[in-house]
Amino acid sequence: MNPNVHALDRARARPSETPRPDRAEVEAAVRTIIRWTGENPDRDGLRETPARVTRAFEEFFSGYAQDPVEILRKTFEELEGYDEMIVLRGIRFESHCEHHMAPIIGQAWVAYIPNGRVVGISKLARVVDVYARRLQIQEKMTAQIANTINDVLEPQGVGVIIKASHHCMTTRGVHKPDTDLVTSRMLGCFRDNALTRQEFLGMAS
Repeated sequence: MNPNVHALDRARARPSETPRPDRAEVEAAVRTIIRWTGENPDRDGLRETPARVTRAFEEFFSGYAQDPVEILRKTFEELEGYDEMIVLRGIRFESHCEHHMAPIIGQAWVAYIPNGRVVGISKLARVVDVYARRLQIQEKMTAQIANTINDVLEPQGVGVIIKASHHCMTTRGVHKPDTDLVTSRMLGCFRDNALTRQEFLGMAS
């Protein structure tokens, strides 16, 4: 495995040099937002909202504390010569748009053709979750998932397709509730071999 796997990606995911705010600061910021809306953060229904929002954000953005390379590091080599496509379909995820912090709700299809070793299928779903639980744009998330699997497993090829609804345009802005965004990343034989690519696209349709 390439020892420099995603060094740049991990560097970009690191917090800035500014010390990370503590929980009290985050809760105070939520109180400020509540006041900004015109509401009273001290009324009964909102008094515990800052703490609840902070706990929710810890879950929404937990991907920054996880390393997808480590998730994929344990592999299995007893394949009995298996070298056909492996596809995990319809991996549901929830993410947040980095421009508006609005939800992105979608599904991912992840495929690879092994080159002597495979990974537990739950690990593929976990890699999707790690990148989803960061502030994202879908195009970057698609590339991150595919690149990480390709760099760590070194397979014959990798394909990733993501279909998602973006609340930043379905519930605000242009208000187009029936739209979704489809992105893909094809590497290795998925990019070079049209039949392999078509087989994968057919599974994801």
